[in-house]
Amino acid sequence: MFGLGRILGLLVALSGGLVTSQAPELAQQYRQRMNGAMNELGGVIAAFDRDAANNNLSRADILKVYDASTVPVLRDRGLSMRVAIDRYGNLIAQSQAFESLPPIMRPIALLKNPDAVLFKGTVSDFEPAVPVTPHGLVWTALGVIFGGGLSWGLGRLFRRRKVPPVRNIRV
Repeated sequence: MFGLGRILGLLVALSGGLVTSQAPELAQQYRQRMNGAMNELGGVIAAFDRDAANNNLSRADILKVYDASTVPVLRDRGLSMRVAIDRYGNLIAQSQAFESLPPIMRPIALLKNPDAVLFKGTVSDFEPAVPVTPHGLVWTALGVIFGGGLSWGLGRLFRRRKVPPVRNIRV
């Protein structure tokens, strides 16, 4: 039968698989939020650009007008538009990075430089899913292997050493 150590080792291996199996789903839910944020920011920025163009100004020109304003709320509005434009550019770059990778590598791309607001929201609303995609199964297998290796290593570290029996030697 199985000893307690083997049962614990199996539980650690399966736990590792369970945790890592969720990496592709986390990346997928993040991508969905990212695409939604890009759509919203893109609409806001397009409206801003249209307003500038309707007044014969470029985006840079209207931002300079905001910066030069003596009215604090207009300066703040210019600053918030700059932040939105920069964030939109970062999201586009991250989206392109995601799309350029095979699905199995997307969880790693998520860790490179995630949008803090999107990542926090994704984690707080995360719903686990059963990994039935090939890349989900690979991540599960990697977690099982890692968990099994960890439990094996810890087991070796804490295993009692067998002491050879002492023989009575007659002289």
